[in-house]
Amino acid sequence: MADNTKLPAAVAAVVAAGFLAWTGWLIYGRSAGGDDAFAQCRSGQVGGGVVGGPFTLVDGSTGQTVTDADVISKPTLVYFGYTFCPDVCPLDMSRNAEVADILEEQGLDIRLAFITVDPARDTEEAVAGFAANIHPKAIGLTGSEEQIRTAANAYKAYYKKQEAEDEFYLVDHSAFTYLMLPGSGFLDFYKHAAPADEVAKSVACYLSVPDGRN
Repeated sequence: MADNTKLPAAVAAVVAAGFLAWTGWLIYGRSAGGDDAFAQCRSGQVGGGVVGGPFTLVDGSTGQTVTDADVISKPTLVYFGYTFCPDVCPLDMSRNAEVADILEEQGLDIRLAFITVDPARDTEEAVAGFAANIHPKAIGLTGSEEQIRTAANAYKAYYKKQEAEDEFYLVDHSAFTYLMLPGSGFLDFYKHAAPADEVAKSVACYLSVPDGRN
C-alpha cells in the first residue's frame, strides 16, 4: 500500500521545482531581436514581451467589462491574489501602494491593478472594497473562472485552490508584481520581499526612459 503521508511533501516539491523553473525562465529568458531601450534599468536579464497578453475582466468599482488595454493605459503594477488572503496579498499590495506614493512625490503617475485568483468568492464588491482600502490608484478586477485563467496564463501566474470542506479555503498562488507599460508591455517583476524604496527606484528608472514616460 502506498504511503499517503508522503504525498503532500511530494506535491510541495513539485510545486517548488515549478516555481524555480518559472523564475529562472522569467529572469533569463529574452525576447528575440532588437536593442533593449530599458537595459540600464534591469537588475537581471529580464526580456520584455515575455509576460502579459490580452484579457477581459470586470472592474469591480464600476461593474464594467475592461480589457488589458483599458487597464494598462498608463504604467501599471499588476498583482494576482485574492481578498481572503491572510497575509501575502495585503502586504504586497500595501507595498505597491507605498511605491505609488513615492513615485507620486516624484511627479510620476502609476496604476495598481489587483486581479483575483478566487472569482468564486471575490465578487465585484469584494475586489472593489479591497482595492479602495489599498490605495486611490488601485483597481480590483474579477471575472469568470475562464477569464481569470486566461489572464493568469498570460502572466504565467500560478494559483491553485486548496481542498476544504467549507468556504474558508486558501488559494496557493505566486507572489510577483509585474510592471507593465502601454506600448512596451512587460518590463520587470518584483518579488514579495522587495522593499518599496527599491521597487520605486526601479520603476522610476523605467519611466525615465523616453519610451517609458507617462
